[in-house]
Amino acid sequence: MERWRGVERVPGKWGRCVVTIGVFDGVHLGHQQLIRRAVDKAQELGVPSVVLTFDPHPIEVIRPGSHPPMLTGQRYKADLVQALGVDVFCVLPFTLDFMRRQPSEFVHSVLVEKLHASAVVVGENFRYGAGGEGTVAAMTADGQRWGFSVEGFPMQGAGDMRWSSTYVRSCVSAGDVTSAQAALGREHRIHGIVVRGDQRGRELGYPTANLEPLPWSAVPSDGIYAGRLVRGSGRKAELLPAAISIGTNPTFAGDERRIEAFVLDFAGDLYGEHVGLSFTARLRDTLRFDGVEPLKAQMALDVERTRSLLPLHPSG
Repeated sequence: MERWRGVERVPGKWGRCVVTIGVFDGVHLGHQQLIRRAVDKAQELGVPSVVLTFDPHPIEVIRPGSHPPMLTGQRYKADLVQALGVDVFCVLPFTLDFMRRQPSEFVHSVLVEKLHASAVVVGENFRYGAGGEGTVAAMTADGQRWGFSVEGFPMQGAGDMRWSSTYVRSCVSAGDVTSAQAALGREHRIHGIVVRGDQRGRELGYPTANLEPLPWSAVPSDGIYAGRLVRGSGRKAELLPAAISIGTNPTFAGDERRIEAFVLDFAGDLYGEHVGLSFTARLRDTLRFDGVEPLKAQMALDVERTRSLLPLHPSG
């Protein structure tokens, strides 16, 4: 899969294609259905499929300071999209100038002049252009003028639920990683750099990898989780079982929120690595213990429960 930053990267001899457009944060099951529909359409027409997304999140530009927690960074999002059979992942910089474009201008400058779209597949409630004035009906009318078809795809969910990034964020924020997994079709994962902590875990016999997450990451609520530390990406990723702690470490009167993973049966050095943490199940709340020994006893129980849970669940 090709990865472009901006439509300026479109090759000079680029032909027609099928485009799907959206933020696609989380690439949840609804997004997956939509993207697969675009891929199928592209195969029917014998042209490439293009996922068009944005960076930063449009809300941050429209209302500065209101950036939502992000379920997927751009690199991980691209990996997930690639697994769906997409040919091109194109990220459009979302700027004030871009935000102010009229819907018809966006259609002509991006979809017609640059991408030469033969078909566009979007969610049935898709909005675009200045003030969100562009609708599927408006794009359909422009498509008739410029020679491409438009399909508004229903973002269905399970039962009465509609899959949405907002719903998944609410699950993650509440620590309900099981419901988040049901909507994502995989375990929720955050990414970041392993940094040095205060070494207290090592002193307790449970050395941890301290994760500094990517900005705006959707971090689950404070608690202890069973999950995996992920090294690498794609099919070559190494998934290491881990007991994960999120919180301020109240037993030691901590005031800094940390994300720490004790990787089971691992003795290597992870400092400085870019890794992921996927969340399989919430084990318990973060608690304050009356001393080190009760804490160590509970940590031993957390590790054994993690060990017993992970074989029963799919990997992140």
